[in-house]
Amino acid sequence: MKLHQSLTAGLNIFTAYGEGYVAVNNEKHHKNLILLPDAIIQNWSSATVETLAETDMQKLLELGTEIILLGTGNRLRFPSGALLRPFAPAGIGVEVMDLQAACRTYNILVAEGRKVAAALLFDDAS
Repeated sequence: MKLHQSLTAGLNIFTAYGEGYVAVNNEKHHKNLILLPDAIIQNWSSATVETLAETDMQKLLELGTEIILLGTGNRLRFPSGALLRPFAPAGIGVEVMDLQAACRTYNILVAEGRKVAAALLFDDAS
């Protein structure tokens, strides 16, 4: 018997991840995406960490979130500092982590009611 109310009912959460995929509300995704508590933006970019451009990051700036979790595939890789620079003046925190850590952290922050987005880059974005 479940004795506590789910704080994520009706919100998008990661329900699984594995080699080359994440599952959002039990639906598998294999390409770059942005996950918000109330929306999924599929194929937000075809970039990898090495090929991210200002236009990709501009999409993240326009999400209206307080924190962005940038999942960089199977391992932690940092994008150019110049790409991250515009977020601080906008009052948006950016945390760079591997894809699996981004999924776990996103779920925790959604449960806390935070305005968060997970922007995931898969190792094979094509």
